[in-house]
Amino acid sequence: MQLYKLKSVILVSIFATLFILSANVMSREKAAEPNSDSNDLTLTIIYDNNPYEKNLETRWGFSCYVKGTKKTILFDVGGESSVLLANMRKLGIDPKTVDVIMLSHVHYDHIGGLSDFLRVNPELTVYMPRSLPRSVKNIVEKAGAKLVEVHKPIKICEDVYSTGQLGIFIKEQSLIIKTSKGLVVITGCAHPGIANIVKKAKEMLKSDVYLALGGFHLCWMSSWQIKGIVNGLKEQKVKRVAPCHCSGDLARKHFEKTYGKDFVLSGAGKKITIKDAF
Repeated sequence: MQLYKLKSVILVSIFATLFILSANVMSREKAAEPNSDSNDLTLTIIYDNNPYEKNLETRWGFSCYVKGTKKTILFDVGGESSVLLANMRKLGIDPKTVDVIMLSHVHYDHIGGLSDFLRVNPELTVYMPRSLPRSVKNIVEKAGAKLVEVHKPIKICEDVYSTGQLGIFIKEQSLIIKTSKGLVVITGCAHPGIANIVKKAKEMLKSDVYLALGGFHLCWMSSWQIKGIVNGLKEQKVKRVAPCHCSGDLARKHFEKTYGKDFVLSGAGKKITIKDAF
């Protein structure tokens, strides 16, 4: 009888110890997880022709992962799905966390990764300019994802908007995020003109632009043309700039000279966090 009681006491002690150890491990793991209630906005450039993180591949094109808004957004999907998905993997970003894909315009280096990405995660909504060809829309519908064709400005979720289709020859939409510090504007190539896109964002939401990020389509322009655009954004009170993709090295130099510390050097793997954005 005494031996039975001793065994029972030992077993109880073992289970109690295991429970305490398990609770401590769970507590440490929970503490290590990012705060799901965080008010920060994080922008991660996944796909770009400019290098930033050495371990990531670079290709001509663009894709930006937007986290912190009510819905997690992938703005553009680059041209090669293998590069897009490999870079996401290296950055520790799960494609299945994406709720919304937003395609800026028709050029392949912004939409080429769509089909394979939807094979990994079809449980999302794709916002694309209404002007995109039927073949691109078919990719979304065949994958079973929800398709939203954008013409005029549209609200995507709380604090997140599309400019609607802008431009004449190449129709393009840009992403606007309303934050406590001002607007964040993300562009694919800015074919309608980066100054025009900024102006549209300001008119829509009655606020100044805190950050303009993405392709500004200035790599074909002369120095004096670029200077005019840089000064124009300054006059429009754009606080910070992160030109990449088709902006060009010359434009990036001009922006850095004019903006100083408010110029953000960007490329594949660059992460920008805006604290207390919401």
